[in-house]
Amino acid sequence: MAQPLLDDALWTLTGILFVLRGGLPWQMLPREMGCGSGSTCWRRLVKWERAGVWRRLHETLLAELRGRGRLTSAGWWWTAGRSARCAGKKTGPNPTDRRKAGPKHHIVTGARGVPLVAHVTAANVNDITHLDALVADLPAVRVRRGLPRRRPDVLQGDRGYDSQPHRDRLAARGIVAIFGRRRTSHGSGLGVFRWSSSAR
Repeated sequence: MAQPLLDDALWTLTGILFVLRGGLPWQMLPREMGCGSGSTCWRRLVKWERAGVWRRLHETLLAELRGRGRLTSAGWWWTAGRSARCAGKKTGPNPTDRRKAGPKHHIVTGARGVPLVAHVTAANVNDITHLDALVADLPAVRVRRGLPRRRPDVLQGDRGYDSQPHRDRLAARGIVAIFGRRRTSHGSGLGVFRWSSSAR
């Protein structure tokens, strides 16, 4: 890539990250940053998504972390679902505010909090209905000995993942599911496992 094109792409990437991290409307991207207009950054974001740029970038970052020994399977992974409001094809009614449409980000992280796989659905999609797809898309993670593996020993999640059929399916694959239980108070012990996982 020629240097002017590379510089342009880097400035556009800066604008995209600034908006996404700050939660700003695209039209409020400060022009003083030199990243171009918000609409330009938005169009480039969509174009790169269709071209698979973000997927390849994620794969490259995971490979770099593996090479540095920063992404290892210590046997403890957990899953979390997050929702945020923005525009897009996969938006749907927000369960906490039905006047606003938004997507939900379903994410699986490694024991050190590195995002391994992420899917986007409408905000009104239940977390548990997307769990099987997330597990199926887990990338290979290097272990201390042997070949990289795609299956965690333990998968953790909050009460949104409380489902015995899903626990049974994970158990059939050799995965222990530690999910919060519905109709229990907060602080029921799941956090203890989460913190101990980080230390392993």
